[in-house]
Amino acid sequence: MRRRLLVRALWGFAEAVVSLGVVLLLLVAHQLWWTNRLARDDAGRTVQALEREWGAPVSPSPSPPGPEPGAVSTPIPVPGPSSSAAPPDQPPSPRWDQAYAVLRIPRIGLTAPVAEGTGKGGVLDRGYVGHYTRTAQAGQAGNFALAGHRNTHGEPFRRIDRLRRGDRITVETRDAVYTYTVDQSLARTAPSDSGVIAPVPRSDITTSAGYSEPGYYLTLTTCTPEFSSRYRLVVWGKLTAMRPR
Repeated sequence: MRRRLLVRALWGFAEAVVSLGVVLLLLVAHQLWWTNRLARDDAGRTVQALEREWGAPVSPSPSPPGPEPGAVSTPIPVPGPSSSAAPPDQPPSPRWDQAYAVLRIPRIGLTAPVAEGTGKGGVLDRGYVGHYTRTAQAGQAGNFALAGHRNTHGEPFRRIDRLRRGDRITVETRDAVYTYTVDQSLARTAPSDSGVIAPVPRSDITTSAGYSEPGYYLTLTTCTPEFSSRYRLVVWGKLTAMRPR
């Protein structure tokens, strides 16, 4: 009798373990596949809608390979903040969660909408890239700072660790196309390191990383290592070209 009860108990335990395993596999599939599919579809439709609204999309030139280690990258001259030819003032900030620009990074094959804010439900989990609301807009003096998921929900920033100095990044808006050139990166810093998105970006933790003079900057931030939110990975670029659409 006891043996029969033991067998039944073991059988029930085995069934529970198998059921739990199936549930876990479904959850993993949902996170790693289904959320990516939904977010990428949503982001793709949003990019198409913006392009239809603006007219024909602008195709960026292929990104050239980054310079060899130790090489000096010479950016295209851009007017300084005091120049009469400096970028024109941008319109007021978009409303919260509104997609209003398109980010293109040829090096990693990325095309994604940029939306105002970094909320998960309305922006990041939809596969969008989020604009830190208190930072400059594209083309403005200061720091145009962006965040994106590295894993799940479209994972637009999954491969930004592959960006190298000299790679080009374009930001298209209704009125203009801005080209930034990758200049520096920070492989790991704390989520609390707000200096990386300051108007003159410079890490508060790794003080050798970043800048010391005002300019026209772009900052990309995402979680690192993959499948973890323990640290942040940062890529910085400088505005090197701009033209009206």
